[in-house]
Amino acid sequence: MTHPDHDLVVFGATSFVGTIMTQYLANHFASQPEPVRWAIAGRSRAKLEAVRRSLGAAGESVPIILADATNEDELRALCAQARVVVSTVGPYALYGEPLLKACAETGTDYGDLTGETQWIKRMIDKHEPTAQRTGARLVHCCGFDSVPSDMGVYFLQQQALERWGAPATHVTMRVKALKGGASGGTIASMINIVEEAAADPALRKALTNPYYLCPPEHGFTARQHWVKSAEFDPAFDAWAAPFVMAAVNERVVHRSNALSGKAYGHQFTYNEGMLTGTGIRGRAAALALVAGLGAFMASAAIKPTRSLLQRYVLPKPGEGPSPEAQAAGRYDIRFIGRNDNGEMLRVTVTGEGDPGYGSSSKILGQAATSLALDHAKDGAKTGRPGGSWTPATMFDERFIERLTRHAGMRFEVTG
Repeated sequence: MTHPDHDLVVFGATSFVGTIMTQYLANHFASQPEPVRWAIAGRSRAKLEAVRRSLGAAGESVPIILADATNEDELRALCAQARVVVSTVGPYALYGEPLLKACAETGTDYGDLTGETQWIKRMIDKHEPTAQRTGARLVHCCGFDSVPSDMGVYFLQQQALERWGAPATHVTMRVKALKGGASGGTIASMINIVEEAAADPALRKALTNPYYLCPPEHGFTARQHWVKSAEFDPAFDAWAAPFVMAAVNERVVHRSNALSGKAYGHQFTYNEGMLTGTGIRGRAAALALVAGLGAFMASAAIKPTRSLLQRYVLPKPGEGPSPEAQAAGRYDIRFIGRNDNGEMLRVTVTGEGDPGYGSSSKILGQAATSLALDHAKDGAKTGRPGGSWTPATMFDERFIERLTRHAGMRFEVTG
């Protein structure tokens, strides 16, 4: 077996989240005893050199690899040098396939931040057989969407097995607190999903399927609850509204259940929402959130209003929260799991830093590091062959330990 030059390559290191993650990795690797050979990649040498200079002494020896997101030969050459490639170049539906294809064909492990379920589905359908043949492990959604949700359910289920000897067959997730902004890249991805769905009735219907990302033979039939309006949640004694990332998180969690041999049960149910408070104020806040989200989606679906939003209201690609805002961000996510006997288990997952950027960059960095070190192909066999994996099926307790020690996250049993 040949040994690549680099354990990890960050592709798109000059993007908004790429620069944040590159700084994080430089500081992290400089303070850790485990040696990691890593590099940064993109199409502009001048911009990559500027990123490297910004890292100070920690970045002096970081190699630069030139590769354009549309040039398959350059991407294959990049993959030949890497054990793991992690991509921050989005919207992935517009720019992501050539790199994923190159990774699948060359047997190179891959991770990304996408929350674009329609693109994930296309990539599974098109490149899963190739990845299975070459041994490439392809792991989507390694940021705020969907690691807190997917690994939160994984953690809860591990606790359920210890406590009950069986999984929780019904899990509810509610966002209790969320402080952070959105970058232009995230907004561009959301706009692209809405634009694709508006033009394709079949896609609109497919996106409402909770098992959209599951393998065709999944066999799940449980009816899933969808938080689509303001509703009172007696389990949390508070009002709840739709959570904008539920559309991807719920589908990733169900794919995890399918890929793990239905470890959560054949009739497993899962839904997400955002808590808005109690009483009249809580209900009013939930209704306001529903109205605001509906107005945004309606405006994004119509070309004239979509253009106005992009031109005058929304952040542009490359724009996002300031360093101060990133540091001040945080999130608090609550899970309740129940088994068929009515017993209940509560878990809390919290994170420091802006969810989409300050925290996501750390999560993605640790996911890539875990792929490169904990699940190295030239180490012990892990039982995870090539193919398209979710965070909860690719990773394990070692990833949770990394997130806890190095990414400002906490996973706790609270009841």
